[in-house]
Amino acid sequence: MKKYIKITSFLIILVTSLMSCSTDFLDVVPQGSQLAVTTNDYDLLMNYKSFYYYEAGGATQVPLWLGDEISANGTDLNSNNVLAQRLFRWDDVIYQPSDDSFSMNRDLSLGLGNIYTCNKIINEVMNSTEGTEAQKKSLKAEAMATRAFENFLLVNLYAKPYKASSAATDLGFPVITTADATLKTFERGTVQQTYDFIISDLTQAITDLPLQNTIRTRMSKPAAEGLLGKVYLFMGKYTEALPYLNAAFNDLQASSTTPKLYDYNVEFAAGGSFLPIDSYSGPNAPGNNKNDLTESILSKVCYNPFSGNGPGINGSAISNETAALYEPGDLRLNMYSATYQYGDTNPYGRLRKYAAQYTRFGLELSELYLLRSECKARLNDLSGAVTDVETLRKNRMPVAVASVPSNIAGDQVSLIKFILEERIREFANEGYRWFDMRRISVDSNAAIAATLKTTHTVYDDSNVATVYTLRPERLTLRFPQTYMNANPGMQNNQ
Repeated sequence: MKKYIKITSFLIILVTSLMSCSTDFLDVVPQGSQLAVTTNDYDLLMNYKSFYYYEAGGATQVPLWLGDEISANGTDLNSNNVLAQRLFRWDDVIYQPSDDSFSMNRDLSLGLGNIYTCNKIINEVMNSTEGTEAQKKSLKAEAMATRAFENFLLVNLYAKPYKASSAATDLGFPVITTADATLKTFERGTVQQTYDFIISDLTQAITDLPLQNTIRTRMSKPAAEGLLGKVYLFMGKYTEALPYLNAAFNDLQASSTTPKLYDYNVEFAAGGSFLPIDSYSGPNAPGNNKNDLTESILSKVCYNPFSGNGPGINGSAISNETAALYEPGDLRLNMYSATYQYGDTNPYGRLRKYAAQYTRFGLELSELYLLRSECKARLNDLSGAVTDVETLRKNRMPVAVASVPSNIAGDQVSLIKFILEERIREFANEGYRWFDMRRISVDSNAAIAATLKTTHTVYDDSNVATVYTLRPERLTLRFPQTYMNANPGMQNNQ
């Protein structure tokens, strides 16, 4: 049965059970009414589906259309939800006042819903009955780390990129610590305050998180360590980031069941698990199998279908520049098809990612290698950086072509660029690039900042191109007017 919580505040429409709720999980009851009583009740709340499975329109579907690594096929894009078209053009106003705030703005509504649920657990679980002190602390830690994850997503959509010189004055994302739906006023604070809150949540949580949780959809110590390392890296604080990234690897090795990288040389060979390659939907890789947690440290999956309640993938393709980043032997090319969305051949050869119906955006082992590789390169440990990036590449292509070219491996800036490009090769058309674009835009190294691309190109059926240009202001989305109306006096982004 569908249940929705309406909040007349910044929270506006808080969905406590995505499209449907299972009897296996507790409902969240607003305004102080309490269903959860025992520690086990709160443990069940941490199985809340919205924490690990984001329906169409949530999580990565918005940033997917904002990334500078994509292009679009016009006819298919025009068949998509209008939200995808606005995002691709980097329009100033993405969410019109007339748009339904649930179906059109799931990144906010679902993210805030998850924060609300986390707050309920954080604020109440220590007073629950029947559980041990250790169990209660562990559940509180899970909720704090999960809240940090959600805030990190939202601050990278609705606040300026972190820049040390201006973070103390740039408007942040509201820090929400209550599950009281009667509150009506939330202040944005600053970017620094938002990041400080994220770091505080993760730092406190790591102490009480389990080394290995019951399932990888729930927070563990290595997942929180990896996330904290990522947060610091995105802030440009590489010295602070590296110890947490190393700790994540160390704790993964100490776990009894650890994620592992698929070796594409094996999986795409005769008898491999990714075969056969379906002509319409592509290989049987994790992007087409939401239950495949093989590479997941923390599994969070966003459903990316064709146009529906959110910005579908209709019309999305990687740009010619992105396609050129792949070497011919790179087996990740098997995730793409030179076809339009319904399988007709694209005569101009543009590639669409047809093996990413489910985007994995929690913390994948492949990303952890790339995060640590970049962090080492930023700290001038070039050999260590090469080792990490090559570990990934040897599992994505024949070993003979996996090595970092020597002229790149020995030059710090060139190596950092290469690793950032490797992130594109690994995660193109999945929303990751948007987060990298934002931090690259404020990079202190001009040569790295210059790698940011500021155009999107859409092609009609005759291959005639229309180009849209990204303005610096649109590296930050504006809050929907519906939310602004509910919170008079709160300043919107430019």
